[in-house]
Amino acid sequence: MQFISEQRLDDGVLEREFTLGEIPGILWTPASASAPAPLILVGHPGGLHMMYPRLVARARHAAAAGYAAATIELPGSGDRPRSAAAEQARADLRRALEAGEPVDDEIVDRLVLPLVEKAVPEWRAALDALLSLPEIGGPVGYSGGVIAIGLRLAVVEPRISAALLFAGSFVPRTMFEEARQVTIPLQVLLQWDDEGNDRQLALDLFDAFGSKEKTLHANMGGHTGVPQFEGDDGNRFFARHLK
Repeated sequence: MQFISEQRLDDGVLEREFTLGEIPGILWTPASASAPAPLILVGHPGGLHMMYPRLVARARHAAAAGYAAATIELPGSGDRPRSAAAEQARADLRRALEAGEPVDDEIVDRLVLPLVEKAVPEWRAALDALLSLPEIGGPVGYSGGVIAIGLRLAVVEPRISAALLFAGSFVPRTMFEEARQVTIPLQVLLQWDDEGNDRQLALDLFDAFGSKEKTLHANMGGHTGVPQFEGDDGNRFFARHLK
C-alpha cells in the first residue's frame, strides 16, 4: 500500500488516497484516537470520483463515532481497465430495465459473478494492508454495496464481524446458497421504491441469510433516498458488534 495524497477535512478527519498495486483507494481516520480504531470497509457500486460525495459523508459519519473507514475502486470502474463482457452485460441489463422487462438471470450472472470473483480477493488484500497500519486495530465491519460482494465477504472473510448491507443491486440466484452460510450479525437497508432493484429478490435474499441476528430496515423512496437517520442507526449497529 502506497499513500499518494492526504488532506485534513474541516472536522479533523484525515483523508488519505492510496494505491494497492493498480487499485486506487481512500482511507479516512478519526481526528483523534487514543487507541487503534476499528475499521469499516465502505462498499459502493463503482466510480470513486463519482461516488466521492456520498462516500466521504458516510466516512465522516463513521469517524465521528470513532471508526476508521476505507474504500477501494471496483474492477472495471473509474480509471481501471474495462471488461468487454461486463460492459455488454451492463448494456443488456439497462435495456431490460428501460423496457420494463424482467431481468433475465443469465444477464445478472454475466454482470455480477465475474465482478464478485475479482473484487472480493482485492478487498481482502486491502484489508491485509489496512490492518498492518498502526492506527487501525480492528475489529472490522463492512457497510454498503454491491450487496453480492458484501455477501461473499461475509462468508469467506473471518475478520469481518458484522455487515450493514445495501439491497440496491441484483444478486445471482446461485449465490442464495452462500447467503445461508452467512452467520455474522446483519443489518440490511432496502429502499422500497428503488428503481433499479428487484424488491422481491431483496426480500428473498434477506430471508435466505443464515444469521441469527439480522434486521431489515425498509424505507420509502428511490435508490438515493436513504434517510439520514440510517447513518446513526448504522453507527449504533456497529457499536454493538465492533468491540
